[in-house]
Amino acid sequence: MDIDKDILVLMLERMWLIRNFELKVMEVHSAGEFAAAAHPYIGEEAVAVGSCLALKDTDYIAGNHRSHGHPIAKGGDINRAMAELYGKVDGYCKGKGGSMHLADFSIGILGESGIVGSSVPVATGAGLASKIGGDDFVSMVFFGDGASNQGACHESMNLASVWNLPVIFLCENNQFAVTTSFKDTVAVDHVSDRAAAYNMPGVLVDGQDCIAMYEATVQAVERARKGDGPTLIEGLTYRYEEHSLGLGRVRRGEYRSQEDIDEWKKRDPIHIHQERLISQGILTTEECKKIEDDTMKRCQDAVEFARNSEFPKPEEVFEDMWANPIPLP
Repeated sequence: MDIDKDILVLMLERMWLIRNFELKVMEVHSAGEFAAAAHPYIGEEAVAVGSCLALKDTDYIAGNHRSHGHPIAKGGDINRAMAELYGKVDGYCKGKGGSMHLADFSIGILGESGIVGSSVPVATGAGLASKIGGDDFVSMVFFGDGASNQGACHESMNLASVWNLPVIFLCENNQFAVTTSFKDTVAVDHVSDRAAAYNMPGVLVDGQDCIAMYEATVQAVERARKGDGPTLIEGLTYRYEEHSLGLGRVRRGEYRSQEDIDEWKKRDPIHIHQERLISQGILTTEECKKIEDDTMKRCQDAVEFARNSEFPKPEEVFEDMWANPIPLP
């Protein structure tokens, strides 16, 4: 597939933006600057970036854990994202949603949820809305290998296939649901093998390769827009850090070894893409370093933005919690 050079460069920029955002989150979290839960996306950047860049702003995404990477990959505002983690009024949800509820309808971010698998029916509903309304937008949902075993996930894929909805089900198989290996809970070799049961394409992709993720998603998007129904994509990837910051279980070697982590790091998604761009003459080593440095500065600026933002006022605690009553005729 012939991919525009600007998109290839944007892939690198957004992967570095996610990586540096997460590194900064880990830094300020460990310093006690905010106490909310946070689930680092480090190591999985190619999955979100490659797939989101295959979408339009008018297409929708939904997700759950690893919930900073998805909005940033879709073009979200890192200042508002960081402020939300700090619980400040300039955050995406005015400081009331935290890490897993970053939503921006203007660029198609429906938001995330900490309830495992719960975003899958939400995205399926968005696909139904597109079909009923005669719109052209596609809905894509990120979920993990653990969520793939939830009933809501199976029900949504079945319904999307029965109703021929424009939905892309994207399983980020990062090998572990918290501490449980997917090999111990999934009866088939790959989550994407399950697509046959729903009469939809199942595509297994190298989740460390941003271009491979982009190409697979482009095909799924074209299929959905033509009215040919949903696709299940499985991106094989790996999270380098804890399921959630502060658990300490990786450091203690409770369920995986440092050797396994180091082996996966040899195929780091950013380095794979960066070396490809350099070898093809699209960017120089110096230009790649500038992208890394610029995104790090943007993330530091986001921290300062969050620090300088105000906390919500106590009397505002119930505002935006429900819709205003619909006026009677």
